[in-house]
Amino acid sequence: MTAWRLLWAGLLLALLAGCGDARLDALDARLATLRERPSGKLPALPDTPEYHPVTYQQADARSPFRPERPDTRSAASGSGELTPDLSRPREALERFPLDALTLVGTLSIGDRHVALVRDPAGEVHSLGVGAHLGTDFGRIVAIDDGRVRLVELVSDGGQGWDERWQTLSLGGGDTHHDDTTPPRDAAVSRGDERTP
Repeated sequence: MTAWRLLWAGLLLALLAGCGDARLDALDARLATLRERPSGKLPALPDTPEYHPVTYQQADARSPFRPERPDTRSAASGSGELTPDLSRPREALERFPLDALTLVGTLSIGDRHVALVRDPAGEVHSLGVGAHLGTDFGRIVAIDDGRVRLVELVSDGGQGWDERWQTLSLGGGDTHHDDTTPPRDAAVSRGDERTP
């Protein structure tokens, strides 16, 4: 048994002697030279500026990132002759801006004129003179072959309202501002004639 013990002890010593590496001595020498090298000095950090809090004064103002829309409740209380009727129930096409509506056709049966207008959801509505559409209190005043003339009430920026004439044309739903005078029969077509 002692022979076996001596054999095991000799084998263990041989294994431990194999763990020594010549490159470890070179690594130790390299680290020693790095430690002896003088280190640089970092510049001191600059002084931090004194903090002065600022109170935001414009919290109640209109956001500059939202489009300016007149407040219809306050402007409608103006003393001007042109004011929208806020007490009447809103019609189906008044929830869409005018440029989102498309004129798809006009019908004339005798003296009765009807405009067919498609909303953004694809539903087609039959409208007559006096019907309302658009978000700016638009009212149809004339229906001709291939176009619908309407007048909108827009805020003048103060307490009053201005009329803005628009034309909705057939073939692509082009809507454009109409600077011309109202149609010849505008006085007659200002009535509240509606086509179901």
